[in-house]
Amino acid sequence: MDSAQYKHVVLGLIFLKYVSDTFMVRQCVLARLVDDPDSDYFMPNEAAKKSVLEDRDEYTAEGVFWVP
Repeated sequence: MDSAQYKHVVLGLIFLKYVSDTFMVRQCVLARLVDDPDSDYFMPNEAAKKSVLEDRDEYTAEGVFWVP
């Protein structure tokens, strides 16, 4: 592979890293919110918590790419 072509690979990897990191940050924020009894997102059982963490709209509403 020519060194000039590396930029395409590297830029793709940087983008994937950004998408992955922002997804994980949003997932951690949501996990804290569903565990906090004072939050509007509070869910008393594990099934409800899991459904919030897997809801695509919770991520895209904040401008975060959904990573299944």
